[in-house]
Amino acid sequence: MPQRQSTHAEQGIVLESLSAGYGSQRIVNDINLTLPAGKLTVLVGANGSGKSTLLSTISRMLKPQGGSVRLNGNDIHQQPTKTVARQLGILPQSPLTPEGLTVFELVSRGRYPWQGLIRQWSDDDERAVEEALTLTGTTAFAHQPVDSLSGGQRQRCWIAMALAQQTPTILLDEPTAWLDLRYQVEILQLLQRLTRELHRTVVTVLHDLNFAVNYADTLVLMKQGRVVEVLDDLSRCTPELIRDVFDVDVQRVVNPQNGKPLFMPFRAVTGPD
Repeated sequence: MPQRQSTHAEQGIVLESLSAGYGSQRIVNDINLTLPAGKLTVLVGANGSGKSTLLSTISRMLKPQGGSVRLNGNDIHQQPTKTVARQLGILPQSPLTPEGLTVFELVSRGRYPWQGLIRQWSDDDERAVEEALTLTGTTAFAHQPVDSLSGGQRQRCWIAMALAQQTPTILLDEPTAWLDLRYQVEILQLLQRLTRELHRTVVTVLHDLNFAVNYADTLVLMKQGRVVEVLDDLSRCTPELIRDVFDVDVQRVVNPQNGKPLFMPFRAVTGPD
């Protein structure tokens, strides 16, 4: 299990004895985990393992039933909303876009945490939006309605909104859901670029195990509301571990491009009855 860090000069997201759920139902239990700064961390596990509940609690959308979430040493649930919004960008699963909103208008909403009664739209806001559009490759359709775009384009627009917020940390719940293969790869390459070139901290939930293993810097494997394993060296991800987490037998092969493993489910071949 991951070790608890000291709060002295603490960087990144630290979960201490964290439990969370809905009403009387507890979904995640007593999790101690450090999500490193400047890295791409991916949460994986079977349906119902607690991935989205954990992310919702980290993002302050869900209040802990026990324990705490610290961001750079400070309890995230004890800070003002706007203070958190200047540190943490959030992209929920399947966000809804208001009808007729243009891409530029959507991305501009990422500047909300920096607005106030006195401070209105500024040149800094304009630059932040333009930079987010450039990074996500959405400049060309900035003035088109978001609902006229393809699924992959819309998803990049939502990510641009989170980038325009200019937070050092971004949380995303299933950012590749419902996208075809090309757009899944584009989104994951973008997330990887955010960490490697811009030194952002990115935490995301993914369903596709092979994408998770091949793009993550840190892989967090969950089962029944608990963290089973945390891997920084993805070559240590074994068929036995995958069987334990997902309850399915897999074969392991190696990706020749990066040396990381790929897993293929299989079933034993039996003879005729």
